[in-house]
Amino acid sequence: MPMNAKTVVMSVFGARPDAVKMAPLVKKLAADPEIHSVCCVTGQHRQMLDGILTHFGIKPDYDLDIMTPRQSLAAITAKTLTGMDEVFAELQPDLVLAHGDTSTGFAATLAAFYHKIPVGHVEAGLRTGARYSPFPEEMNRQMLARLATLHFCPTGNNKRNLEAEQVSGALYVTGNTVIDALKMTVREEYTFDDPALRGLDFANSRVLTVTAHRRENYGQALENICRALLDLRDRNPGVVIVYPVHLSPAVRDTVMPLLSGQERVVLTGPVGLLDMHNLIARSFLVLTDSGGLQEEAPALGKPVLVMRRETERPEAVAAGTVVLAGVERDGIAGMAQGLLDDPASYERMARAVNPYGDGHASGRIVHAVRYFAGLASDPPPAFGL
Repeated sequence: MPMNAKTVVMSVFGARPDAVKMAPLVKKLAADPEIHSVCCVTGQHRQMLDGILTHFGIKPDYDLDIMTPRQSLAAITAKTLTGMDEVFAELQPDLVLAHGDTSTGFAATLAAFYHKIPVGHVEAGLRTGARYSPFPEEMNRQMLARLATLHFCPTGNNKRNLEAEQVSGALYVTGNTVIDALKMTVREEYTFDDPALRGLDFANSRVLTVTAHRRENYGQALENICRALLDLRDRNPGVVIVYPVHLSPAVRDTVMPLLSGQERVVLTGPVGLLDMHNLIARSFLVLTDSGGLQEEAPALGKPVLVMRRETERPEAVAAGTVVLAGVERDGIAGMAQGLLDDPASYERMARAVNPYGDGHASGRIVHAVRYFAGLASDPPPAFGL
């Protein structure tokens, strides 16, 4: 490396949740005078990605713009792989940072491997141990782990997963960057952008915020979820269901016929980041099949019912901030009803300590990057150890 040349670090992401989690890290990298931060997006979630970039003031240096209607997993992977091949041929960064478990993250990492560029995996070490759940994320992150050089684990449990798999490279426990993002989004005085959310009466109703979009829940499981929501609405006159519905046709084709036009059920399109975080902060309870909300909601003191059969985030279950509710109608409705009826059970979950971070994960990752590049003499201290 020429004298006085900066270390070139390229952050790659394409899905909305990854953009939320990578944004604080991209900003932290850009603020380091010895790092040249480059941002590349694939556009895997085009419509939902751009709002996140705008909010955080991030202008990508490269945009592959791969999204097409009803795109297949193979198409996402192939277009990302060939697109990143061209990017890496133009710019050979010193390190690539890929996030989580998306097809974008896996394909970008594979392309970096072909160019012999080291990769740092942000949010490394999450596991369910079930090949097809979540699909395709579980295998994406397992394959990514075999290719990465640096592994940034949100928790000690994630690190132990990688140690058990005997992955190569350096393992760091950093906390999760999504907690960093929450510090930048939640406000006590806030006006919602979405008119449907502006009309909610949080003071006189108990709002249940819902997200459900996992591929493994398409079909019958998602129908069960919708019917459980109607059961909760019918049993509790003071409850309002708020469901920002994913743009996926497979989701909307199930949700809209069952829930559209229903009293005290508010359906919106995907909402902006600030709207979503401030909605959670004002809700009574979160029901989700999302990964990120299992980390975000507990940081805001909100219990979470996970509408899946397993979770790659067992730390939250152990800490008591999350409960696995499964995907059966009666199970989901029964667990939610228990929290609505029992203030003591609700308070135990609401006050449990979130195991996922303290808002300084991005700083630890940048410190580790500096150590890898020879810009720091010591590795970062571990989170939570």
